Amino acid sequence: MSAEPHHTLPPVRLHSDAELAREALGAPLFARAVRLARWAGPGTRVGVGGELDAAQLPEAAAALGLEPADEDAAVYASQAWRVAVDTGLVDVTEPDEDAEDAEDAEDAEDAEGAAGTAEAGTEGSAHGTAAPGEDLALVTGGAPGEVLDLWLAALETVLADAAVPDLDELVDALDTGGEVDFGRLDWNPQREADFLDGVLANLYLLTVAEGGAGESTVPLPVLAASMVVPDGMGEPTDEVLEQVSDAMMRLDDQFRQLEPIGLVEFRPVDEDLMAEASDEDLAAGPSGGPAGDDEDVSRYGMVRLTPLGLYGIRARMLEAGVEAPAIGELSGKGADALLDTVSRFPESAAQAEIEQWLAGRELPAAVAELLAAARGDDEGAPLRRLRCQQALATAGPEAEPAVRSVLDDAELGGLARVWLAERGVGDVPAPDAEMVFWLTVDTIAAQLAADGETEELPLLIASLTAHHSGFFEQAWRVEHPATAYVLEAMGRLHPDRKAAKEARKAAFKARSRQG
Repeated sequence: MSAEPHHTLPPVRLHSDAELAREALGAPLFARAVRLARWAGPGTRVGVGGELDAAQLPEAAAALGLEPADEDAAVYASQAWRVAVDTGLVDVTEPDEDAEDAEDAEDAEDAEGAAGTAEAGTEGSAHGTAAPGEDLALVTGGAPGEVLDLWLAALETVLADAAVPDLDELVDALDTGGEVDFGRLDWNPQREADFLDGVLANLYLLTVAEGGAGESTVPLPVLAASMVVPDGMGEPTDEVLEQVSDAMMRLDDQFRQLEPIGLVEFRPVDEDLMAEASDEDLAAGPSGGPAGDDEDVSRYGMVRLTPLGLYGIRARMLEAGVEAPAIGELSGKGADALLDTVSRFPESAAQAEIEQWLAGRELPAAVAELLAAARGDDEGAPLRRLRCQQALATAGPEAEPAVRSVLDDAELGGLARVWLAERGVGDVPAPDAEMVFWLTVDTIAAQLAADGETEELPLLIASLTAHHSGFFEQAWRVEHPATAYVLEAMGRLHPDRKAAKEARKAAFKARSRQG
């Protein structure tokens, strides 16, 4: 999976390896591959490349419990066999090439009515053999991680198959020499693989993003448009809509192939809709139906990554060098690593990571470590303190001694007073004016770092400054590295025009003071 090596994605909440391994074993295609691996034996014949001999496909399909009358039974058996071979569930010995050539010669002479070549095929076997592989034992006796490694190998096989065009298209593109004319097919293997990787990466991001799809399904037109419509484009052109429609139909076929391995849950595009709608209608997707009509939306195709799918796509991203964190990875690390990392997380994900980190520690010691890690005058320090405050919000009375110990700390004293006051603790010294102003600057700097200039920030700014007459006359003197930066933001965002002007003047003074 190609990706930018230093791009960081929002953290994902993964199921445990044990739960994921059970899901992997229950995925229909993987389960069929396991059954065929157990079925393989001395009488199993394979060709060059390890594919199952065509004459044995009905027997393999029967071993899978498929009805002979099912026209797709041979296809299911062949696909499951390929997965079993590629994952190491089956070991194959390919046929001897000389023996195969001899058999071909024998067939040719038999067709001409000649004889005497039967002996030529006895020196070697015209068929390869197959037997259960060593890795098959991992299905029942391996650790969950080993089962998941097998499933990931199976996933790679399925993804490779999904990037290949329909067989009828390949046949149409055969030239007279029996080779595929890729020019006629308009198919570039790497381009198709990259397209599918991009689709799955976008689906992953839509799933894990704050306020994203989560466990909900994503309409196929939305996913197709994410790959086709240029950023910033307003009303799509007819050409772009046609490209979206083509992408939808490609995805419809690909997700049908990916569902049996357990990667996605998928509702295909309604076949009646495809017959009725134009390319423009398909590309418009749910927007073309009645508002709020869930059934209408679903007719355009709906897809969702399963928990196993989230695990699989993340594993491929990690292999490609993408930073794709998972909740819980920081449990064994120190408070400094925790606060630095969750500072880049959305708030809910940061809270989940913090809770897991605290769960495995003695609270008084953990709180002391968090407070120590929150100190600093670097650019990231205000947001670290905000995340520390977020962590302390869940702490009980046993945290009080550690919090009280920093009451006189210039950077943490305000935070400590807020925590104690919120719990109604008595005997808390009132902060002096210098600490109040410093805490105000630190709080706004942290909010700007966390979420940028949100709609709610002007209200916070107005609230923080309303309680202090002459706020801006004093604020520019605050000994905080972000003072000028915060005052400039307040000058842009303060809802009161007069106060905003005072903030801009104070920002100029702060910049001049800093030199």
